[in-house]
Amino acid sequence: MENNGGGGGARRVVVAVDESEESMHALSWCLSNVVSAAKAAKAPPPAVVLVHALPPRPLCYYPAIDGAEYVLTQEVRDSMDRYMASAADTVVTKAKTICTAFPNVRVETCVEKGDPRDVICGAAEKAGADMLVMGSRGNGFLQRALLGSVSNHCVHNCKCPVVVVKRPSGKAPGHHGS
Repeated sequence: MENNGGGGGARRVVVAVDESEESMHALSWCLSNVVSAAKAAKAPPPAVVLVHALPPRPLCYYPAIDGAEYVLTQEVRDSMDRYMASAADTVVTKAKTICTAFPNVRVETCVEKGDPRDVICGAAEKAGADMLVMGSRGNGFLQRALLGSVSNHCVHNCKCPVVVVKRPSGKAPGHHGS
């Protein structure tokens, strides 16, 4: 984890961020509510740990219709890794920019490769999180049944309280604003 600030015994809030508008809304909600509540209570602002999970690289073995087998070259795999790292940097930079509205908040980042469910729960435990905040994509029943819900997994498996922030009503996915 990259520590971008000072020490202290402040609370630690982990916020899961990805490329979705829902995760950025959850970060904004966290800053507006959790950080502001600490200020109102004259407590030090919590440290905010931004966690981003790099999905595992897609399989590199592809059987073709004609019975032949194709394997991605090392160059293609390296290119995919560079793209995923660049996308992660973009997500983390956007999240850090949102945090600049709260200059007293210490921001740390954690980017790890793996299944988002495992990465987020693991990062929350490693960080000693007092709370995990994450967005809800609002996927339908079928998509949740087939893919599983990251937020549902975290609610049931994280050792700290988990707040799932839903998208504001009336705003479609991809709609900008908080």
